[in-house]
Amino acid sequence: MPVCPCGHATERGAPLPLSDCCGPLLDGEAAPTAERLMRSRYTAFVLGREAYVLATWHASTRPAELSLDAHKWLGLEVRSHTLCGPDAAEVEFVARFRVGGKAVRQHERSRFVREVGRWFYLDGKL
Repeated sequence: MPVCPCGHATERGAPLPLSDCCGPLLDGEAAPTAERLMRSRYTAFVLGREAYVLATWHASTRPAELSLDAHKWLGLEVRSHTLCGPDAAEVEFVARFRVGGKAVRQHERSRFVREVGRWFYLDGKL
């Protein structure tokens, strides 16, 4: 059973399988928190699931199309998850990847909103 790329683990530190972590979200289940949505979006980037990334992007900031770069994704560290109201949250994270042989760290504070019971990525500051 493949391990979920997002790095989410059990209380004992064992990595979760994709089927018990981001897999159900990629298949249409609503993310219960903004952090879980952010983790599933990272997993979608790793797996090349452009449609999922677009579907979970808020309509007010979503690009018309998206082409995922062929990065070699190396890992995700979630630094914080803060509720900013009943339907707003921020997630700070560092995603690591390799492009052109160089290691890159993307440190971002992303904003999320919840509409009709579903979380959406709004925007982020690098």
